[in-house]
Amino acid sequence: MKRIVVAAKAGAEQPWLADAAANLAEEIGAEVVVVSFDGLELEALSTIPRDELAKGAAASASQVAERIESTGIAVRAEHRSGPVVRGLCVFAEEQEADLIVVGATTRGPLARRMLGTVTARLIERSRRPVLVITPPQTA
Repeated sequence: MKRIVVAAKAGAEQPWLADAAANLAEEIGAEVVVVSFDGLELEALSTIPRDELAKGAAASASQVAERIESTGIAVRAEHRSGPVVRGLCVFAEEQEADLIVVGATTRGPLARRMLGTVTARLIERSRRPVLVITPPQTA
């Protein structure tokens, strides 16, 4: 395994995801690419301006990347616009990722049932293996 893509959730702090990805990358000698998406599909329907969503995505990717980098792992961060699942699948293909690492959802059961989860859709659609990391309080 040479390259891991870590999907940072825009607007969320995920130190536990960064730590798990850093440990895995160190163990197998992989480089890491962190990406976060603004999740905006139709700008006209958004109540939040695109630039604010992009800032949140960039900040999340940077936070995760900085935490991984502090362990000595080679890492770079990117943020992109667009829908998360489709964008992440395309990004992983572009990067020739051997693995996609994502954090488990932090939504409640009703929201998960009504809205689904990015993680579940990613597992269904990705041609790359997906590793789901749960937050420590839910493990």
